[in-house]
Amino acid sequence: MTARDLIGYGETPPPAFWPGGARIAVQFVVNYQEGAENSVLNGDRGSEAFLSEMVGAASHPARAMAMESLYEYGSRAGFWRLHRLFTERRAPVTVFGVAAALEMNPAATEAMLRSDWEIASHGYRWIDYQAVPEEIEREHIARAVEIHTRVTGERPLGWYQGRTSPNTARLVVEEGGFVYDADSYADDVPYYDVRHGRPQLIVPYTLDANDMKMVAFNGFTEGEQLFRYLRDTFECLRAEGGRMMSIGLHGRIAGKPARAAAVARFVDHVLAAGDAWIARRIDIARHWLEAHPHD
Repeated sequence: MTARDLIGYGETPPPAFWPGGARIAVQFVVNYQEGAENSVLNGDRGSEAFLSEMVGAASHPARAMAMESLYEYGSRAGFWRLHRLFTERRAPVTVFGVAAALEMNPAATEAMLRSDWEIASHGYRWIDYQAVPEEIEREHIARAVEIHTRVTGERPLGWYQGRTSPNTARLVVEEGGFVYDADSYADDVPYYDVRHGRPQLIVPYTLDANDMKMVAFNGFTEGEQLFRYLRDTFECLRAEGGRMMSIGLHGRIAGKPARAAAVARFVDHVLAAGDAWIARRIDIARHWLEAHPHD
């Protein structure tokens, strides 16, 4: 077995059998990271430099007050705008919730639970684990599960670290309690990873149909571009049939007014199509496990 699977389903992906004969499964993710990012207040060596309006910001060995306030917008205002947007439309959502961030904002966590949003684990901290020692990452995964269970009332069934290490996928399998792992961008439908001792269902995520492109040098500059990209992705996958579309959002990015307006237009476009299954990620995972159990 090679270390990478470059073949996947090949020319003929399996039929998805989405509920109700839907042409496409659509999955909205709201990432909740605010407060758990790099900060000397959290014992880190420097301030956060990633995924904010200050594209290309440097990390400083002291508090970066502008960066902190950009993140705070996400928890103070942007999250609530997205919460209203989706709840008013009764559109299901999965939250990728960083455990330390969920713990810092009980009101937001309660709103997620009240709306029956799935809260998947986004790890313990919103930091880059690429060079973090394996034993520390293992400890952080356990801590994420413990905090998540305490603040939400149940353990997470989905996992998405985001800023992974070479050990993350194996450690997730080792932990043993996750129905799915989303730390992959390798396909348009779920699949099984069999490299780490037992089959682990992978429900892949996205970095292109993602509001992070609004704060990237190679990204979108205004909401109409974001809307068009999401719409065209949806229509292509819908035409192919049997595919899944993930959309990644953040309170501090898509929660800004102009971008939220673009997201609202896209949600309305999906609802008007009439043949899309909007689902939580855990629902897609359970469907795939039933429709395509691993041999």
